[in-house]
Amino acid sequence: MVRTPVPSLPSTVPDVEIASSVRRGAPIALLTVPFDATVHGERTSVNGDSALSAYGTPLPESALPPGVVTGKAGEIHPLRGATRWLLGLGADQTDANNWRSAGAALVRAINADLAARDDAGATAPDTVQVELPGDVEPRCVTGFVLGVCLGGYRLTVTEQQQSPRLATVRLVVGDDRLAELTDVAGAARQLAEATSLARDLANTPSNVKNPDWLASTVSDVLADVVGLDVEVRDLGWLTANGFGGLLAVGGGSASEPRLIEINYQPKDATRTLLLVGKGITFDTGGISLKPSDGMHLMRTDMSGAAAVAGAMRAIAQRGPDIAVRALIPAAENHVSGSAYRPGDVVRHYGGKTTEIGNTDAEGRIVMADALAYGVERFAPDAVVDVATLTGAMKMALGLRTGGFFATTDELADVLSAAGERVGEAWWRMPLLAAHEDAVRGRLADVRQTPDGPGGITAALFLREFTGGLPWAHLDIAGPARADKTYNEVTPGGTGFAARTLVEFVAAYANA
Repeated sequence: MVRTPVPSLPSTVPDVEIASSVRRGAPIALLTVPFDATVHGERTSVNGDSALSAYGTPLPESALPPGVVTGKAGEIHPLRGATRWLLGLGADQTDANNWRSAGAALVRAINADLAARDDAGATAPDTVQVELPGDVEPRCVTGFVLGVCLGGYRLTVTEQQQSPRLATVRLVVGDDRLAELTDVAGAARQLAEATSLARDLANTPSNVKNPDWLASTVSDVLADVVGLDVEVRDLGWLTANGFGGLLAVGGGSASEPRLIEINYQPKDATRTLLLVGKGITFDTGGISLKPSDGMHLMRTDMSGAAAVAGAMRAIAQRGPDIAVRALIPAAENHVSGSAYRPGDVVRHYGGKTTEIGNTDAEGRIVMADALAYGVERFAPDAVVDVATLTGAMKMALGLRTGGFFATTDELADVLSAAGERVGEAWWRMPLLAAHEDAVRGRLADVRQTPDGPGGITAALFLREFTGGLPWAHLDIAGPARADKTYNEVTPGGTGFAARTLVEFVAAYANA
């Protein structure tokens, strides 16, 4: 079989240097905040003065860009000379989201400039310097690094030579904050790498990305990460151990299903977390066939698996004192004579049975196997799963906010706070007792697609396989993919939830 080549994974993100002085020769971006501006012809002046203060750095009026400069977050203007860009931070300079927008705008402007110079046969420095204010808050540095490292993300399958891109951002800080912010920037870059890897996996086309490719790629990418061990379970093992849900969903495809186990086990760890990510490498809907419009986006239906894989890389790099076990049930939901059907009864790992109502609700079927197996094998202290699970959640919360369910307030609080710290928005949804009976089966133990609100009943279904442990379910059907650029997000798979998982594990380990 000839497969379409894809760029080598994982994609690289810009390096981040923390220094106490500006290096001669590299272009500079100046940060600015909103101000009152009046326009004279095509030239902007500020308050009638001939200078603009960008965190204390004066600019002569001759250097100001044409048009109105407002200083709002993410606004960027080209300048003349060594100072090449004026970058807005918004009204609240303590808002990490503003810094993230600014970093993303900067990298996009630099990449466009590099591409234009390359087309003209000219070269330009691929490093930019930014002088940070002395009182900058660590969370703002985190936001800026995330924006710079992710705002220029691109994965393209092409024969054309790729344009040069930003290689390094140099953040200039005072000597007294050098060590502190070096650590902050390093941790932020790890988060960016986790997100970038998750995007790579989600964006890879499905004529390349079948379950075996996903398993082998995750194994290869994580092979050199100290502290991680990856084991791949094949069709024979899944059959022998009764993974009826994974076998049913994968049974309609020529590509066999896989179960990917990623283990992080510190020597003296006394607690264990279980992470589970949905790994449907392409979803036709099966017998309950999807409409053709939008089906091409189903290459990203394994975004939960991608988030888990990306997160595990950064988790091991950080080295928390807690064991983390990750499971990725990987399958392709296809149509054939061997595909599972509405009305079938599936026996999951551990013996519980499910009555199938719609083969396009396949994610919860493979997740049920993985949850039951992980709970039995690892006896975790808590369980978190992440999946592009329901269109209902997408309708409820839109495309930029993830919905989550949790069986304990403690787990919910840690997750929500973790997402806020890394720039991922979440909204807690209720596990309504009024719909619990709807999950009970008539022909089997449970029903796959009970009546009621779809996001909630899907969560209640998954809860049946968690053994009563503290558990959270993250439904990322909306924010897992984007159709346009915003903040640090680019079109395609977004890598949403990877950063939250990394931050959540760190916080949980320290609780």
